[in-house]
Formats: sequence, structure tokens, C-alpha cells
Amino acid sequence: MTEQQLPVWADPAVSPADLDAQGMSRRQLMRRAGLFGAAFALGGAAVPAAAAAGRGHGGEDPRLAYLVGDHHVHSVYSHDAKYTFSQQARAAARYGLDWMVFNEHSNFGHASFGAALEHEEILKARAENPRQLIFQGLEWYIPAAEHCTVFAAPGPHEADLLTKFELAYDGKLLGYTEGAAGAADTARNEAHAVKAIRWLAEQRRTGYVDDVLVLANHPLRLGIDSPHEMRAWRDAAPEIMIGMEGAPGAQGAALPGWRGATSVRGEYENKPSAQSWAGYPADAYVTYGGFDWATATVGGLWDSMLAEGRLFSITTNSDNHRTVFDTWKNGDWPAGRNFDNTGKLPDPVNTDTPQPGSDFWPGQFSRTHVGVTRYGYRAVMTGLREGRVWLDHGHLLDGLEVRLRREHGGGRGVTLGGRLRVRGGERLTLDITVTTASRPNPRGILPELAHVDVIRGAVRGPASDRDAWRAPDTRVVRTADVSGRKGTYTLRVPLTVGHESFYVRLRGSDGNRNGTGYLGASVDPHGPIPHEPGDGDPWADTWFYSNPLFVDVVD
Repeated sequence: MTEQQLPVWADPAVSPADLDAQGMSRRQLMRRAGLFGAAFALGGAAVPAAAAAGRGHGGEDPRLAYLVGDHHVHSVYSHDAKYTFSQQARAAARYGLDWMVFNEHSNFGHASFGAALEHEEILKARAENPRQLIFQGLEWYIPAAEHCTVFAAPGPHEADLLTKFELAYDGKLLGYTEGAAGAADTARNEAHAVKAIRWLAEQRRTGYVDDVLVLANHPLRLGIDSPHEMRAWRDAAPEIMIGMEGAPGAQGAALPGWRGATSVRGEYENKPSAQSWAGYPADAYVTYGGFDWATATVGGLWDSMLAEGRLFSITTNSDNHRTVFDTWKNGDWPAGRNFDNTGKLPDPVNTDTPQPGSDFWPGQFSRTHVGVTRYGYRAVMTGLREGRVWLDHGHLLDGLEVRLRREHGGGRGVTLGGRLRVRGGERLTLDITVTTASRPNPRGILPELAHVDVIRGAVRGPASDRDAWRAPDTRVVRTADVSGRKGTYTLRVPLTVGHESFYVRLRGSDGNRNGTGYLGASVDPHGPIPHEPGDGDPWADTWFYSNPLFVDVVD
């Protein structure tokens, strides 16, 4: 594999004069973490100390730099997309991405022809873009459910793993889809999804691949990912099945006047069907501030999973197929050729006329920030697994650092995804360090954070009802008005410890659109809200979310 180079903002050989404002901001954050230069030297096989010591997810807070990425990007090797690898990689570099996953749809054309060709392109893309970490992935049609991102660490078997998995476990290829004829088929299909995740975990355990991860995509778009299925996937191999898209791609779908009067951000434009899980309300099928209802609802499905005391991460991404206002269209097929017998679309051609689309380029609007101690593929995967993740839309923030520590004599404490063991009655401090946006975003707007919300929920252990989607003890416990604050500042939030374990997570927005949360003002007085169909300018309603931190209370 081509030797990697550090991103320009992290490379001491790159002069500060050659960086833009956000690059300088990221470099300053890195210096503050003590990782600039040799301390952040390329370490593709690096595993953070907490994981290496066998302490499980989270652990003592290491010094972290955050790499920005997107795990859901499509190319001409997906039957419904249109861009080449080089177009996507150039766009990702332009918008500041450090890592990305080409996540092509599974189907027979892809499995039979496209996957091998795609791997050759992946190797070429890595050579042409040495400052980016480019993963090969697969968008898995989960038996009985929606889609997942599956991706592996680079190595001799990365492409073989994905192809074997596609042929043996893909719901679309097997006919094990959400439209099962009856209860027996549904049970078979759900069991096959669990078997698939366990198979991936075994390939990692035996060393066939160095690492592999799975994330559920757009979970509530169709309402067919039931709570019990999501718990079953997680429980099958929590080190593999690590979370879900908190916010889907297709964030440009409801730009006013673009796609139509019924358009919704994320293309969440569906109604409950015969295959949908009956326990979801109709309100679950739209996005809230661009985020999936499962994530955006304080005390909702995501919180009900966190209330079990187990990490389940969220991400955001572009799901880029067709970029809004882009002028490229799919090329024409040669006679006798199609996707089924080639596994690849013809390269696109430029029309100079805006073409239909719902998506943004990778990194243009949606960004997932992953905390790492070294630079490299496995370091990114470890950061995702450990839950050191926060996400933003519209380039709302340059940086977010979170640390939970004992008020007295507690050391550095823990960061996102971590666990702090304390005794009842102890006093804790949650330090939230924000670095505000240093430059206008790709829309030309200088984002301004208006508020930071602290959300707290009780940890009650495994759910007795595997289809529960409510966490009745989770609510917004503090809101800090940060309007007008610039640069880097720290909010210090005191937390009291009772006799029950709990978790905290963060959220904030530009303050342009909010209202009473889905479960009422006592739970969430100013949360994200749906937009009117056809009138969802995403740049005018941007949010950030963080992963949780857990507090385990011991006697």
C-alpha cells in the first residue's frame, strides 16, 4: 500500500501560511493536545492505550486529535450513483475530510464484477490521495431491515471479506428482505442478520482482517429497523456493530424550490407500510433538524439503548449519490452492456446544466469527527469503536473537547465514549471546550453556535422489553446560552452523583429553529423540529451532537 502522508493541517512540513483559517484552527487544537509533529507520526496499526490495556470501550481520557470523515459515499460502482472515485476524493479533500468509506450498494452486478474492479480503483485512489484515508466498504441490505455500512481495515483480504459477506448474507441477494411473507420468514431473516454480524466478528477474531465495523444507515427512513432488531445486532458483536447514522445523508433534499413541495431533509418522505414496525408513530418518519427521529428525540430510541449502560455510537455522512446543483449526468451505456453484466456505471459527463440531486459532497455539509491518538486506518476504526465521536452539520464548530472528571483529585477523567467509576455522593465536573467556527462554511455563512444542551439519563440495565423505544428518565438538564461567544472557551458543568448510574451527552445548534421536543417541554424544552415539506434549507438549521459519557456508580 502507498505510504500515507499526514493531512496538511497536521503536517509540520506544511507552512502555516499555506493553511486556511480552519486548517490553522485544527492545527492549534492539535498542538493543545500535545500531538503535533512526531507525537502524531503515522501509525496505521496504532491502538490507543485504553484499548490495548484491555479495559474495553472508553477508559481514561487520552490526548486526542480529531479526524473528520464520512462512512457513506457512493461511486460508479453503485447502480444508482454517478461519480468516479477521483471526483469524490477531490471533493472530500476540498471540504477537509481526512477519511472516507466508499460504500457501494450490494447486488449481483457488484458481487460478480464490480467489487474486484472497485478494489483496483481503491488502491489507485489511495496512491493518488496519500493525505486521505480511503476505506473500501459495502452498503449491506440487512435481512428483514434497512441498510448498513460494512467496512474493513486495508489488507490482503479486505475485498474478499466484503464479497464473501455480500454473497452469503445480503438480504437483497438472498431475497431475505423486509417484505417477508410471514412470521416464519421474518424470524429466519432476522436470525440471518445476527448470524452475519457474528461471522464478521469471527473474521476479525481469527485475524483474517485486521478490523471490521458495521453501522446502521438511515434507521427510521422506512420504519423497518425495529428496536428489537437493533438490539439484536448490537448484542451479536458490540465490538463490530457499533452504532447508527444519527443523521442521514441527502441533506439537500428539501432545499426550497429544488425537488418539490413534499421534499424532506434526508429523503425521509415515507409513510408506515405493512413491513414497518407497528410501534413507531407516524412522526418517526421525518427528520428533526436534519437528524433521525431515533436520535433527535430526547428520551427516545437512542436514549433507550444508552439507558442500558452500553455504548451505541451515532454518526452523520453525505450518502453522496447525486450532488445538489451539480451539472454531471450518467454516461451512456455501450451496446449490450448494463450494470448487471459489468458492475460499473459509465463515467459521468458534464452537461453545464444543474441535474437532479439531494446530496452534498463528502464533507461539504455533514461531518463525523473521530478522536485518535495516532494517524492511520486502524486508529480511525479504534476511535469509532471507542465512541470518541461528535458530529456537526454546516461546519457549525471547529472543535469540541469533552472531559468528565471528579471535582477533586480525579485526574484527567474520561472523554466521549468513556466510563467513570465513582461512589454515590461524589461531585463531578463536565468540561465542555468549544472552538467556534473560524471561517465561512461552503454556503458562505459564518456559523454561530447559540446554545449547548446537556442531556442526562439514568442507566437501568438491559431492557426487559426489547422493543422499548423510550427512556423515561432522560431529559435536558442544562442549557448554556453561548450566543456571541467566539474562539475557544470552556463550559464547566457541575454534576451530582446519587445512587444510580447515568450517562450524559451533548447537543447544540445555531438557534434558528427549535421548539418543544417530541416527548414534551419537561423533557426537551427547545429541541430540533421538523421543517415544512419542501422548505428545509439545511444551512439555516444546523446542529451538533456528541456521543455519551457513562458514570458507573459503585457502592
